[in-house]
Amino acid sequence: MQINRLFEIVYLLLERKTITAKELANRFEVSTRTIYRDVEILSNAKIPIYATKGKGGGISLLDNFVLDKSMVSEEEQNEILFGLQSLKELKAGEGASALEKMGTLFKKKEIDWICIDFSGWGNEIKEKEQFEEIKQAILRQQVLKIEYYASDGKVSKREMEPMQLVFKDKSWYLKAYCKLKEDFRLFKMTRIRNLEVMNEKFERREMKQNAENQNKDNRKVPNIKIVNLKLKVDASLAYRVCDEFREKNITKDRDGNFLIEVEYPEDEWVYGYLLSFGDKIEILEPSYVKEQLAVTIEKMREKYQKNSSEK
Repeated sequence: MQINRLFEIVYLLLERKTITAKELANRFEVSTRTIYRDVEILSNAKIPIYATKGKGGGISLLDNFVLDKSMVSEEEQNEILFGLQSLKELKAGEGASALEKMGTLFKKKEIDWICIDFSGWGNEIKEKEQFEEIKQAILRQQVLKIEYYASDGKVSKREMEPMQLVFKDKSWYLKAYCKLKEDFRLFKMTRIRNLEVMNEKFERREMKQNAENQNKDNRKVPNIKIVNLKLKVDASLAYRVCDEFREKNITKDRDGNFLIEVEYPEDEWVYGYLLSFGDKIEILEPSYVKEQLAVTIEKMREKYQKNSSEK
């Protein structure tokens, strides 16, 4: 409590230059003797604070005092301000208010260095609203009810205790305790529908950090098969390779094409993803994925030939 009061005294003096001990005592609901003790503590901490008597007197800071001269380096100031800027963008707590106060304290203008937008490029107002609802449910410890579309095509209704929003592999996930499975699970945000924030409250559970749960975070959960893919992607799709694969997984052949090794969950999604590269991709390994993709392409060809002949 005293630390907060000391900080607030310095902040007020930077704003108002001079304040009487009585004003400060009334503000913090302490005695003037306590305020003078605070002044002594600040002075011993090399804050250039002093008191003057008589009319117009009071407690003041030396002109041109900046906090970094005694406590915080230039680099530390920037780290604090940049951190608060990101909190402001995330609308977390009092980020904007704290940013304004610390900017005044350091006598620095706000640097608008970050902009965070959780939606797609379209006008996805509903997506933003859903993100905000989930964030508030986590902070207020309220149970959520959702419909969830899993990668196996099944739709389920779930009640869950939301714990954490996770950004992983270019996508947002909700980490929550699922009442249906009686365990922690990751839910991809884009697959959540009919979100409802319940009035029911919950006590936060301790999220396990053992190897089993760590694997779940990486989507290596029981009953999900992981496939190791070796791919060759045409050089003309360099932009997609940069966007979608990590540098450590990429090499080049003599013709400048990209050779990629990557792990994905083996489900319908991965086959659709590979097809999105059109004729600019070649599956090198495993052979059964190549064969399955060839079967899918043949079925597509037959379907479009049939549709064409019926017209």
